Amino acid sequence: MEKEVIVIQEALSADFDLSGCESREALLKRLSAEINHLIQADFHRLIAFLYRLDISEIKLKQTLEENTEKDAGELIANLVVERQLQKLATRKAFKPQDDIPEDEKW
Repeated sequence: MEKEVIVIQEALSADFDLSGCESREALLKRLSAEINHLIQADFHRLIAFLYRLDISEIKLKQTLEENTEKDAGELIANLVVERQLQKLATRKAFKPQDDIPEDEKW
């Protein structure tokens, strides 16, 4: 299983059951189905979820407007995965250094 898939599953586990997704494609497929369900059944929960993940409203609107022929759930799922990968990269970039000598630590 890809490491990024595991990280995304863990990050979204409070909102969706994405267990068993072995690849990014499988994860995107399941996530897009879950998002489509929220679009139809609980739109307010979807909006809260997107807000909590800090999905850019401008980027979301632009993506949906430019791709009217594509599935909205799939487009939103791609944005969610992209955002989670951005967060992962940021955490790696700002990870505390463990190689600081003991006498230089505060």
